[in-house]
Amino acid sequence: MTDTVKLENVVKHFPLRRRGFGRREFVHSVDDVTLSLAGGQSLGIVGESGSGKSTLARIMLGLQAPDSGRVDVAGVQVTRLKRKDDKAFRRKAQIVFQDPHSVMDPRMTIRHSLVAVLAQHQIGDGEEREARAVQVLREVGLEPEYLDRYPSDCSGGQLQRVVIARALLLEPTVLVCDEPTSALDASVQAKVLNLIGQLRRERELTMVLISHDLRVVRLTSDRVAVMYLGQVVETADREAVFTDARHPYTLALLAAATHRKGDDRVVAQGEPPSPVHPPAGCRFNTRCPLATDQCRQEAPQPTEVSPGHEVRCHRWSESRQLLAEDNES
Repeated sequence: MTDTVKLENVVKHFPLRRRGFGRREFVHSVDDVTLSLAGGQSLGIVGESGSGKSTLARIMLGLQAPDSGRVDVAGVQVTRLKRKDDKAFRRKAQIVFQDPHSVMDPRMTIRHSLVAVLAQHQIGDGEEREARAVQVLREVGLEPEYLDRYPSDCSGGQLQRVVIARALLLEPTVLVCDEPTSALDASVQAKVLNLIGQLRRERELTMVLISHDLRVVRLTSDRVAVMYLGQVVETADREAVFTDARHPYTLALLAAATHRKGDDRVVAQGEPPSPVHPPAGCRFNTRCPLATDQCRQEAPQPTEVSPGHEVRCHRWSESRQLLAEDNES
């Protein structure tokens, strides 16, 4: 199966306002990220706040231009997307943002917001647009009566379902979900995640889901990419990440998610460094319990430790042993 989402050596740095005559500084948001995802699969991108996940999501959809690298999504080279072709690309790839209120105009009814999308793309007449709006609302578990409601009349979970429906209106083949449940209660989160998974299977969508929670990506993803301070440090099939993780940062995320006995040996130490001044060598070395002089001086390159499983770590073999010890304790 061909790759529907492919990123090669993507870099994005944000300049900071210069103070005085000092050297210009940059936030290293995304640094040399290479990822690929086959059509119909789902990829979970996980990491702490500030790891570059959301910037990467926006780059995939052409909402943020990278400084360098190549991005191909649904057969379109996004990094060379011309303005006149943007509307056609939006019909192939859509995004669901973290905050539904940032997408929905509070002055418009749900009907107006949904129909306006179809009108902008010149899809159908008035009656056909109304029928499609009803159809997608039902797909996300909402009755047609919601068309006459305003965003303020909906709960957080209901409004996020409306936003998902809005993203599906144009029948995209690629759906990017940026922390779609982080603002919802736990019980509502599970329902929305189940809905997203069901829609992906029914529509055969290729999906990228951004999250800071490994448990969320385990529910929704075929493959997982772990990001730390702008770099992907581990990529593998879902179960390999949960049963055979190799990078100390992935182990730290697992420790936080599972609270297993003995996991204190793999908890990340201290706070993440500033993305303006990332550490030399391995970017995780300042918090890693396994760091050596090599880790502090030499940046590791991605290494394939097994088919489909890549790790950016000098000491991945020791990390594997550490995980085995935790499982035995």
